[in-house]
Amino acid sequence: MILTIDVGNTNIVIGGFDDDKLTFQSRISTEHFYMEDQYAVAFADILRLYGINASDIQGAVLSSVVPPVTVQIKPAVEKICGCKVMTIGPGLKTGLNIKIDEPASLGADMAAAAVGAKENYPLPAVVIDLGTATKVLAVDKSGAFIGGIIAPGIKISAEALADKTAALPLISISSEPIPHVIGKNTIDCMRSGLLYGNAFMIDGMIESFEREIGEKCTVIATGGFSSVIKPLCRNDFILDDSLILKGLLAVYNKNK
Repeated sequence: MILTIDVGNTNIVIGGFDDDKLTFQSRISTEHFYMEDQYAVAFADILRLYGINASDIQGAVLSSVVPPVTVQIKPAVEKICGCKVMTIGPGLKTGLNIKIDEPASLGADMAAAAVGAKENYPLPAVVIDLGTATKVLAVDKSGAFIGGIIAPGIKISAEALADKTAALPLISISSEPIPHVIGKNTIDCMRSGLLYGNAFMIDGMIESFEREIGEKCTVIATGGFSSVIKPLCRNDFILDDSLILKGLLAVYNKNK
């Protein structure tokens, strides 16, 4: 089994692949103050939950946008699995031709998402990652990463509204349907602004990306809020919660 780990600012997504088949996927909170042993216990518990022996792990690959957490998780996984952890970064073969101003600055999660799209879907492709930040990226028909956008995510926006205003509360983002764009009370107004605002932005980005690329694209969405936003968008797209994990596996296979 190959262990794939995507460390985000809010959550860590863990997946296990046997012969390119995803056999389990789990999500835990990113604990910025956890030490190595605490993460080792958390990972050991996840493996135990799914009935997996640590000795079954033949290799591991990690992408992270939180460097202080990376330095705790990497040795934690190596301790419980007894294998080296491959980390996405400069010098590692991804198979991507990265056509941006500073290729070395490309985030590990964006690189893994682009590889996941390239290896699993028809190109050109637009990938939407709805996590702590909202990211939209483009892979052209040759398989090159040609850029994207980064915007505040839904949770960040909700926290900013509550933090920077005197009268607006911090609200939770649920998957409950919103019957009208025009809210009739403060909470509904905020939910509509946050969710429909992101949905309309994503629709606009998809259409703008396709105009710049010059043809229709396969559109794939991933990230914690993707299933919440999809019903509110006028553009149809594929939901793939394991897209980044699939990209990590592809990178592992290119470098093992």
